[in-house]
Amino acid sequence: MSPRAGLNAERITIAAAELADDIGFDNMTIAAVAKTFGVKDPSLYSHVRNLQDLRTRVAVLAAGEMTDGIAAAVAGRAGKDALVAFAGAYRDYARRHPGRYAATQSRLDPAEVAQAAGHIRSVELTVAILHGYDLADDDLIDAGRLLRSTFHGFATLETSGGFAHGRSPDASWAHILDALHLTLQQWPSATEDTHTTVLDEQGTTPCSPTP
Repeated sequence: MSPRAGLNAERITIAAAELADDIGFDNMTIAAVAKTFGVKDPSLYSHVRNLQDLRTRVAVLAAGEMTDGIAAAVAGRAGKDALVAFAGAYRDYARRHPGRYAATQSRLDPAEVAQAAGHIRSVELTVAILHGYDLADDDLIDAGRLLRSTFHGFATLETSGGFAHGRSPDASWAHILDALHLTLQQWPSATEDTHTTVLDEQGTTPCSPTP
């Protein structure tokens, strides 16, 4: 069978995601993916438009996987239990799939991901958790941004070897989640109108814990 036989967008996207985990999302190229199939670059262009299209496909795939994991983790939970489960699934995915995770943080055209189930569900899950703390409107947006900044910052530093101190990252993580829970319980009301809507950032950060 010819190496190009059976090629399709789904197989190419999965291969690209696996390669991104191995060599880094920024290093994942059309040429590198084509090499994994033993074909020349033009063979892939029958199925993906260009590198940006492939990167978007990987981001959508990863967002769906990550959100499925988060949804399973938080099912039936509320309050702090839901927050901890959400955060744990987020961190676990980032550690297991660093290239895929990086894809979820890439800036994408909102039109390209507007109907992607993983992106939409990510926002819905975050909103549900924050509603459990009685947050809404601008308070919900601000709290979502705090979660995003904390989870993404921790995951990025951890996967890049940024925690050189002797204290266990797991111990710090547990303490940070305790602090987030207390902060959300005592959240101060927003004092200015930012005129921001819940879905404004959906295309910017496909799978981040932020409305």
